[in-house]
Amino acid sequence: MDILIRQALPEDLDDAGRITVEAFVGDGHTSPESSYVEQLRDAARRAREAELLVAVDAAEGRVLGCVTYAVGGTEWADIATPREGEIRMLATAAAARGRGVGEALVRATIARSRELGLDGMAFSTRPQMTAAHRVYERTGFRRTPERDWSPYPGMDLMVYSLAF
Repeated sequence: MDILIRQALPEDLDDAGRITVEAFVGDGHTSPESSYVEQLRDAARRAREAELLVAVDAAEGRVLGCVTYAVGGTEWADIATPREGEIRMLATAAAARGRGVGEALVRATIARSRELGLDGMAFSTRPQMTAAHRVYERTGFRRTPERDWSPYPGMDLMVYSLAF
């Protein structure tokens, strides 16, 4: 299967939101009752206020996954400095897992950060998201424990970073 990575189009937004909720809630990372679910579902807002990249099946045009990309210091960046890019809400449709979708999306954000002339990337992940950690490590990211943080008590986040 050939995978195309591109900016989300209006017709991709419903699928991108559904896939993000499916990944975070379906995999047990977010409670279905959490207010975060609406943010996960609102791909249109992410496309408006940050960059929303989608992975699509090149033959069928079907959305397989997505990631929100932001430059540090902007509304969608939690941990990146203004000289770093940050990814949020990386999600792959359950049916497309194991096919390199997540890795292709991460590599596209690295390319975008380089294109913008940034010095690297940094982002947060939850300790239990071990499949994602393997993707990050394969693409050159390393744990940066000194940058780990908690947005609120009980929500501990690990940071991965990459310097160019």
